[in-house]
Amino acid sequence: MSVILEVVCPRLLGPAAMVAAAIIVKGYSDVGDGFSAGVVVALAVALRYVTLGAERAERSLPVLRHAPVLAVAGLLLVLAIGFFPVAFGEPPLTHFPRAGEPVVEIGALELTTAVALDVGIFLLVAGALVETIHQIARLVEERRA
Repeated sequence: MSVILEVVCPRLLGPAAMVAAAIIVKGYSDVGDGFSAGVVVALAVALRYVTLGAERAERSLPVLRHAPVLAVAGLLLVLAIGFFPVAFGEPPLTHFPRAGEPVVEIGALELTTAVALDVGIFLLVAGALVETIHQIARLVEERRA
């Protein structure tokens, strides 16, 4: 690998996480896209694996071992938000608060269940893709050995 890639790739995860956060909340003004945000983070992790190799990538970022936990947490969050309204006699995936009701805000970001759903989708996609990348990298290393 080139020296430039070895220097730049480990430093891309932070900016990728910031871009993912911006995608999730779409500039603090609207509900975002958790799936795309998860893919952005997973691509940064994949580039780290390709550049550094599986062993160095995992040593430099130990949180990668917890990717399945993130995926399960995201799945549980998505399921809870999707089926929480059923407990109140509403259809699945009904978002709260409803239009016209007061909303908790942080700056211009309105905290609704749609934002939490996007965060859950982000965790699910990022966790599942990172674990898939990890397993593929391990298979490649076993074939080389």
